Amino acid sequence: MTTLESDRGPASTAIDVIIGEHAELLSSQLQAMSEALFPPTSRKTLRRFTSGEAARLIGVSDSTLRKMSLADEGPKPEVSNNGRRHYSLGQINELRELLASSVRGRDLNALLPRRKNGEHLQVLAVTNFKGGSGKTTTTAHLAQYLALHGYRVLAVDLDPQASLSALLGIMPEIDVKANDTLYAAIRYDDKVRPLRDVVRKTHFDGLDLVPGNLELMEFEHDTPRALAAGANSAHGIFYTRIARALDDVADDYDIVVIDCPPHLGFLTLSGLCAATGMIITVHPQMLDIASMSQFLLMMHDLLSVVRGVGASLDYNFIRYLITRYEPQDGPQTKVVALLRNLFGDHVLTNPMVKSAAVSDAGLTKQTLYEIGRENLTRSTYDRAMEALDAVNGEVARLIADAWGRKAY
Repeated sequence: MTTLESDRGPASTAIDVIIGEHAELLSSQLQAMSEALFPPTSRKTLRRFTSGEAARLIGVSDSTLRKMSLADEGPKPEVSNNGRRHYSLGQINELRELLASSVRGRDLNALLPRRKNGEHLQVLAVTNFKGGSGKTTTTAHLAQYLALHGYRVLAVDLDPQASLSALLGIMPEIDVKANDTLYAAIRYDDKVRPLRDVVRKTHFDGLDLVPGNLELMEFEHDTPRALAAGANSAHGIFYTRIARALDDVADDYDIVVIDCPPHLGFLTLSGLCAATGMIITVHPQMLDIASMSQFLLMMHDLLSVVRGVGASLDYNFIRYLITRYEPQDGPQTKVVALLRNLFGDHVLTNPMVKSAAVSDAGLTKQTLYEIGRENLTRSTYDRAMEALDAVNGEVARLIADAWGRKAY
């Protein structure tokens, strides 16, 4: 026994044992809570949308949908006892296709905004160095907003904590097996799989997911060994591997949204090198701003290195998104003013306000787009949805600008 061990006394317990016990207790409790909310035999389902909501999403009047329903055109909505019509997201997308078949020109983009020939796949990396900035919540809501508005979207969970996967209905501890994450498509050995093999459907029509779990950390361990061995296989050096993996499914999607890990490792760098746009979430507190400063300095140094060895880092846009913003908080408004003064148009015009509605929805692993207005205090829900739609609509306009067309 060493001196250090003897000083601790006979009652001491090894820290790895304590951590292991706590991890097992917490994991089992989380699994029990998850099974209570969503039994193993069930899957998340998306609510139906009222005819008014459907009309707003499509960009037509409610009377247009009423006339189509009366004329027996398009999918049949579910009619409630009070005569209200409700549509699934799949039916809304069918209506988009039907309406788009009879229009031409710019109106076609409004009804069916999918990318056209010559418009490149948009890959958006949502990132931050510091936890608590709303990175994963931002990613989930953005991906769902785009799917609700008719885009074909692939969400990629690059964070080993896999919170995005859980929000989208895939439980990382239960539903994701070995070699079922993005790691399967970017690994260096002969077990590599096409990305198409690990893509999963979600409960949102038009939104697919590449799930994550702790297996993604293997890429952080494998890459230094591969670099030391001079590995440069057909799948490329580390910073090209995610981009090459996405090539396998590029024709199936308009937009890819990547939830990056909250650190600058090989996974994040590969994700950033695959991206065509970046959203950096910022909580407007001075400690968070100081952390972001370090994050930007480190990102600059690392990206300069990979650019120096041939990486292409030409982005359509980089934007800072103010999250968890409290407009009545004086110090926060000063931080936001500072950021706008420093970075100008690189800060999104619309901030995401702090809202109990988002927190309440998150308790059941849902987003505001899933939970519905009737399940929360309506005024709180409406304020949060207004902010959320403004943020995501601004990002959608940036995407349309990158394609050289007007957003709707």
